[in-house]
Amino acid sequence: MRTAPRTAPGTPPGPAALAAQVPVAVVVLLLVLVIVRLPWAGDLGMHAATVQRLRHDLVDPGNPLVDADTPSPYYSPWMLVLGCVARVSGLSVFVVLRLGALAGLALLLSGVWRYARTLSGHRAAPALAVLSLLFLWGTVLFNWSGFYGLNSLALTVSYPSVFALGLAFHFWAWLGRAVRGDGHGHGDARWGVWFGLGMLWAVILLCHQFSGVVATLGAVATVVAARPGRVVWLRLGGGLVLGLVVLLLWPYYDFFALFGAGGGLESVHRPLYEDLVGRYWLVLLGVVALGVRWWRDRWDPLVLFFVLGVAVVAAGGLSGHWSWGRALPAALIPAQVAVALEVGEAGRRGARVGWACALGGALVVGAWTQVGTVGYVVKRGDLPDAVAEKYRRPWEGYHWMTPWVKYGDVVMAREGRPARQIPAYGAYTVAPGYPDFFLPDEGRRGVAVRRYFAEGTSERERGEILREYGARWVVDTGGAAGRGAGLREVARGPGGQVLYAVVR
Repeated sequence: MRTAPRTAPGTPPGPAALAAQVPVAVVVLLLVLVIVRLPWAGDLGMHAATVQRLRHDLVDPGNPLVDADTPSPYYSPWMLVLGCVARVSGLSVFVVLRLGALAGLALLLSGVWRYARTLSGHRAAPALAVLSLLFLWGTVLFNWSGFYGLNSLALTVSYPSVFALGLAFHFWAWLGRAVRGDGHGHGDARWGVWFGLGMLWAVILLCHQFSGVVATLGAVATVVAARPGRVVWLRLGGGLVLGLVVLLLWPYYDFFALFGAGGGLESVHRPLYEDLVGRYWLVLLGVVALGVRWWRDRWDPLVLFFVLGVAVVAAGGLSGHWSWGRALPAALIPAQVAVALEVGEAGRRGARVGWACALGGALVVGAWTQVGTVGYVVKRGDLPDAVAEKYRRPWEGYHWMTPWVKYGDVVMAREGRPARQIPAYGAYTVAPGYPDFFLPDEGRRGVAVRRYFAEGTSERERGEILREYGARWVVDTGGAAGRGAGLREVARGPGGQVLYAVVR
């Protein structure tokens, strides 16, 4: 693979590199300010609840959402580290999540930087890669864990998926150097390096399984592109075996049992296949760049990475395995990185200028699409009208309940947002807010909650449900479910929500 010549160490960055590094610095500052605010959205409650359980019991934390002694795939190595930090420091869970977000962001940025440097010697390549990954998406805003557009990253930066993706970039960079070794694919890394790579691969899979799939596809592309010799394959096999052993021995949940998960996961992920053009059309510029790279080198690692990602996502769409859509970053990352590299690698100056102009225009369009992210650090009233229209208000939390609801209390709350948020403050809900493959009575709990809040349910039946699950509190919006004789109003929260104490 042909790359631009590397600059000597200590050489000051040129105008092109500075032009890319300045906006990266601005974006990083914005994300740091977002972390200070830590806006409520999506799965934040699940991860906060996981840290809550670990800070109270590192050995047997139980289910993070409901009062049940079951394992959970959310008990990952990274969450264990954050749980230890919370336990030792005494800091609140949300402060610990902010610290984790800073670590995850630093890991992601340094990983992209390092990965880009293994593919190109151009000084602007790493910064352009960061900008492409953040802004080269589409004109329809899309937020999802493991998807790293600026707006999505702002809302998920404290999630394990960001930490895992940062590890993945470091993993690919480390693997690429190990497998190429002498520059001819023969490799010269010692056994310790390969064992370290195997353990890192396992940690990524344990921290966030979907990002682990993306990391695996990128690793396969890296190895195949290098066309290594027998010695490398042997050592790679040793690292793989060690990684599988780590997965097998992880004590907090059975990793391999996840292969039997389906049902609820598939329905949750079906939206990943909606409006693909609107969400990703700017990435087509990167697909063109991949075509150019393929023309130069039929074994280009980014091209192989892209092909593997498209194959998995397409197979999921055709077979109805919608959760396979979580592998979309395996198609997006190589295309976004490829166009960033092409700015410095295109042969003639005119071609490089052309790529720079095309990428610059696409980045402006992408940045304008996601400009509402500024609203997470600037009051909406202070934003220009055009920017305020793109801002999406984050959720309200349930901190207003904490003077009364204590750690370990069970709260009867409706499915959806209440069940997703309340466990973040230490309480349990009757039914989990997320699909739980390891919870055997998940369906029964969901039926009980729906029955409790149904209009025609008798006061007696509601009382039986509360007693069965040991609920001490009820949260509702003041409907019939909260007017029973066995409940006493305690507090009111935003959106007309009411906290009731169960008095019998």
